[in-house]
This record gives sequence, structure tokens and C-alpha cells, in this order.
Amino acid sequence: MSFKRVVVTGLGALTPIGNTVEEFWNGLSNGISGCDYITRFDATNFKTRFACEVKNFEVNDFIPRQDARKMDLFTQFGVVVADQAIADSGLTEENIDHNKVGVIWGSGIGGLKTFEEEMTGYIQGNGVPRFNPFFIPKMIADGVSGQISIRHGFRGPNYVTVSACSSANNAIIDAFNYIRLGRITACVTGGSEASNTQSGIGGFNGLKALSERNDDPKTASRPYDRDRDGFVLGEGGAALILEEYEHAKARGAKIYCELIGGGFSSDAYHITAPHPDGYGAYLSMKDALDDAGITTAEVDYINTHGTSTPLGDPQEIKAIEQLFGEDTYKLSISSTKSMTGHLLGGAGAVESVASVLAIQHQMVPPTINLFNIDETIDPRIDLTPNVAKSRKVDVALSNCFGFGGHNATLIFRKL
Repeated sequence: MSFKRVVVTGLGALTPIGNTVEEFWNGLSNGISGCDYITRFDATNFKTRFACEVKNFEVNDFIPRQDARKMDLFTQFGVVVADQAIADSGLTEENIDHNKVGVIWGSGIGGLKTFEEEMTGYIQGNGVPRFNPFFIPKMIADGVSGQISIRHGFRGPNYVTVSACSSANNAIIDAFNYIRLGRITACVTGGSEASNTQSGIGGFNGLKALSERNDDPKTASRPYDRDRDGFVLGEGGAALILEEYEHAKARGAKIYCELIGGGFSSDAYHITAPHPDGYGAYLSMKDALDDAGITTAEVDYINTHGTSTPLGDPQEIKAIEQLFGEDTYKLSISSTKSMTGHLLGGAGAVESVASVLAIQHQMVPPTINLFNIDETIDPRIDLTPNVAKSRKVDVALSNCFGFGGHNATLIFRKL
């Protein structure tokens, strides 16, 4: 069976380092940290008092007030980036069959802010349940894909994937498969998250997963650094328009690159910790390479999961070395979470856009805050420390790994 080719024809981004794709790339290429002290609630008594928040975002600039009040913040983020990507792609009523356009989204947690607010109101009340009629549709994770579909009239497959921090990559691979199998012509895909809440910060503090570098939040996200002490929670989202190549070409669409492979695996090891030998990460990357039909020698850049956790970072590097062998030392590797923080279920979407832009600009964004490289990491490996690097980037691989042992890998190639 021959598969149809799938290309990227539109991008959208709303991140802690930029509220458009252009702003996002400017932040990435200049090594800007999106981390600062939390403004969404009083974090005085929390072990971690900082996060990577989206800044200068006023939802009513994009969504009418009566519609926005029916959406959790993660849905608002998703709708805005989907609008950006659709506009960027040039898809219109006239040049696409709306019955053949899907919306497949990723979110690891969904409407955490809505759930927290509604339950707090009930607990602090007089015991009489007075819940917002929009509580459930705002809270459920698939609310975001439904809202995007309704807003644009797309009647293809519509759902949200949930696989912790791999959610967006899983969504993108599902969209990729629907298109290359010929089931749909195009898909709005990506992910969003808004977990910078009291329960989000408190919960991850309880897991001892977050950095507690309260004296210096700008440098708290330190992937591969000897002194890293946990990840920094981020928020926002990103969207990609995936489209069947011949359809995109026929309508004269701008094409960023081609999506050529997607891989999956499970660690089958632990509910939060990665496999100590990086075996799940190895399997996911190998599956993606096999799916794409390319060799390790053809990969130029890996946007790593690289969360800045003591356990996760070295295991991913170990997996890369095991799979790529000597080709490891020809690669450029970086973790853009050093700038955006960790967007959980939305991370894969933001990092996919970063990978696509790396191909477009032939530049690898840096791993910032890399002051002292972990001694367990081979110094021959190019971690792109602190400064972006111009180089050939024809093939970019992007990893996402989630609690529960979920692993998903994407491979993009210059057309």
C-alpha cells in the first residue's frame, strides 16, 4: 500500500516567549527565558514560586466575550493558535472540503483551572451545589477540539489524545496517519495546556518534579546542566496544519516542510520515572526512523524532551547514543524547554513548531542556562549551549515522553 505524502502548510504559536510564530522564533533564536515569578495566583507559600506564563494575552482580542466565558484557558489558547495556523495556511471555504478536514488535539490535563475554581467555590459555599452550567464542557479535554471544529465548520475526525506529556505528539501522529491513509485531506493538530494553577504547581511540587530555584527563576530550567533540580511548568499551545501534499500543491499553498514519520513506544516501567536505560525513548525514535524510511545519518537536529529533571535528561541522551552510535556526534541537540518551560500535553506541539522553524531558518535553537554540562554526558555531543547555531537542518526529530511511560517521536524533513 502506498501512503500519501503529508506536508505542513500552517503554523500557530502562543508561548511564554512569544504570542505569534514570529515572536516565538525570535525568542528561540535569541535564547530568551520565558520564566518569571507567578502572577496567576499568590504563590508565596508554595515551594516553587515561578513558572513560564503566557504574557500580554487578552482573550477578548481574539474571541468574543460570550464565547470565551464558555472556555477554560487551555481551550482559549488552543482556539487562538488554531486560528493563527488556519490563517497562515490559506485554507478557505472555497479551497477545501470541510467534510475532509479533521481536528485532532493533545492536552495532558485539560480544564484544570475550571475544575479548581468550581470546586473551590462549592467547598467554600454553604453546601448547596451551584455549579456553572458550562463547568463540564469547559473542563473536559476534548472541549478544545470541539470548539475549533465548531468555529471553523470542520467535520472530519474530531478528538483529543491524552498521554501526559506525549499528548500533542500522539495527536500529530494520528492526524498524519489519517491524511496519509487518504481518510482526510487536512487536519488542524497540535496541543495546549494551562496548568499554572495552585493545584498544578502544588501537585507537581508534591511529586518533587519542579525546580525550586526561587532566587533565580530565569535560569531555573537547566536541561543537561549538572545543577538542574527539576522542570519549570509552562503554558500555552501551538498548532500545525497538516495537509496532503498534492492538494497543497494544487492550491498553491506555502509548504514549510514534510512530516515523514512518527514513532511510539511504552517504557512499561514506572508511573513517573523513565526507564533507567532509556529503552522506551530508544524504541520510539527507532520506530519513527523506520516509519520514515531513513537512517540515523540523515538526521541533523533533535529537539529533545529535555525537561531539566535529574533522571530524565541523561536517559534520553543514553537512548540517542545507543540508537545513533557515531552519528550522535554529527547531530545538533537542544531542549527548547530551557526557554518555554514544560507545557506538558502541549509540549510536543510547541516543539514541533520549533523543529519546523529550525528547518525553515536552517538554525538550531539553543539550550540556554547550560552552565556546567552534566559530567555523565559525553562532551563530544553538541547540546547547542546557550547560543543558537546556523547549520544544515534538512531533517529534524522531535521527542516527547510522558508520565506512565508514554513515548512519541516525530520526524520532519525539508521538502
